[in-house]
Amino acid sequence: MKLNKKLLATGVLAASMFAGQAWGAVSAEEAAKLGNSLTPMGAEKAGNGGAIPAWTGGLTTPPAGYDGDGIYVNPFPDEQPKFTIDQSNVEQYKDNLSPGQVAMIERYDDYFMPVYETHRTAAYPQEVMEQTVENATKVELIKDGNGLGNYQSATPFPIPQNGLEVIWNHITRYRGGSVQRNVGQVTPTEGGDFSVVKFQDELTWRTYLADYEPGMDPNVLFYFKQAITAPARLAGNVLLVHETIDQVAEPRRAWVYNAGQRRVRRAPQVAYDGPGTASDGMRTSDNFDMFNGAPDRYNWELVGKKEMYIPYNSYKLTDRSLSYDQIIKPGHINQEYTRYELHRVWHVRATLKEGARHIYAQRDFYIDEDSWQASVIDHYDGRGELWRVAEAHNMQFYDQNVPWYAIETLYDLLSGRYLALGLTNEEENPYEFGVERRSRDYTPAALRRAGTR
Repeated sequence: MKLNKKLLATGVLAASMFAGQAWGAVSAEEAAKLGNSLTPMGAEKAGNGGAIPAWTGGLTTPPAGYDGDGIYVNPFPDEQPKFTIDQSNVEQYKDNLSPGQVAMIERYDDYFMPVYETHRTAAYPQEVMEQTVENATKVELIKDGNGLGNYQSATPFPIPQNGLEVIWNHITRYRGGSVQRNVGQVTPTEGGDFSVVKFQDELTWRTYLADYEPGMDPNVLFYFKQAITAPARLAGNVLLVHETIDQVAEPRRAWVYNAGQRRVRRAPQVAYDGPGTASDGMRTSDNFDMFNGAPDRYNWELVGKKEMYIPYNSYKLTDRSLSYDQIIKPGHINQEYTRYELHRVWHVRATLKEGARHIYAQRDFYIDEDSWQASVIDHYDGRGELWRVAEAHNMQFYDQNVPWYAIETLYDLLSGRYLALGLTNEEENPYEFGVERRSRDYTPAALRRAGTR
């Protein structure tokens, strides 16, 4: 499938072409829409008069049966699909799908999308919403859009004016102040055989460090540590990242600890299209979390807004009664356990800058307006062919007011293989929010300790 050159204009069109000046902050009059016609996070509060309801605060009360242990039960257990999109009717719905989603349906006879009632469950802590409203009139894009000015935390651009601001909203979105998770990653063969790589991830935002002081490490957005716990041949290898806000002025700081060599070394390859950890070549470093890192190798265009069927409220994929064998199938995950809903998304197109290098020449992002989570991304190769399709199976962590995802998938349309990351069905203590971390926990010296626990 060739690149789609048609713009899906909806009245908000802008190209992200910067010449060193600052952009971003909106007027007080514009910001006054937040909490009124817009949610505090910048989504349209009203419904669409049809399948999309109004936002009324999101899902903030845990459902019956949740024990507060990080094992999330489905708040909509009795709901059934309203209809299913498959090869028999995909033409009818393709205006509300990405080209990549259509390609997956056309490629696999057993691939389908069960569509359910839409629930706008996204919710954030009050302090995050208040900071987001404050950011609207003060945070700016600086340094050709590669950094943020006047930024501390929360969503920087709730009323985005261009594509790069939307991308920064995804990169900086709130995922809990300090969280630890135990998750699995698989890269099945074309025939469906797989082994599980298990990670213990830590993610702590700079301002949530227990020893944080104003002015500490001001160009760092968050700290990330990822230890491999299985299989045995990889266990003990650890990655440490200091995610810098302006990665052009100061590249991402990354180190790896190799358990076999018992040494720590710098890891400049953990960026852009460097290989993803233990991914068998199935994802790049900047595919993690759908997209992460410096945006400087692309031109960013805000195509507009559209209504789209995206993975949402994907609690079935976390069901503890399911084994990984039941979820992981040849070509794609078992779509029986997925859930799609109609939501409004921002469509942003990234095209590789002339002279820049990356294996993806174009990426089309579809970002949920309520959570700023990149929910679908279509990736194109240097020939203009659709290559990989990513989906974030979104869910609300309702006891923490955190929108995140159950798992993320990245499908390779050419090889017939894929990657699924974030699996928790067979993991102990999958999520722990509010963990206490100090700056010393994210030093290169701490890597050796993490690898030998």
